[in-house]
Amino acid sequence: MKLEGAALRLTAFVGDTDTWHRRPLYQEIVRRAHAAGLAGASVFRGIEGYGASSHIHTTRILSLSDDLPIAVVIIDSAERVRAFLPQLDELIDEGLVILDEVEVIRYVGRGAAGGAG
Repeated sequence: MKLEGAALRLTAFVGDTDTWHRRPLYQEIVRRAHAAGLAGASVFRGIEGYGASSHIHTTRILSLSDDLPIAVVIIDSAERVRAFLPQLDELIDEGLVILDEVEVIRYVGRGAAGGAG
């Protein structure tokens, strides 16, 4: 797949204890993004944060949280990302989903011609 120039970055912020059919929600989001043929998805675990509930979640020893923030980042063309949004509506009951316009400079997989193997 070739991805270059204008693209859209979707970031879904959820909790690490959020689930979909007893599996971590972030895993289901990545699975569906892959099945939809989107260019890529990555999951990042936060060490501290808060959202709409205003409850601070942290990894600090004295206040260990069981619901740390997770960011799932997906990048592809605007058309493909927007087509994926209904799936997130089905999956995410609480959290935050944002879209950012980005410019892709380089998108090369391992083993691709000219890639760093």
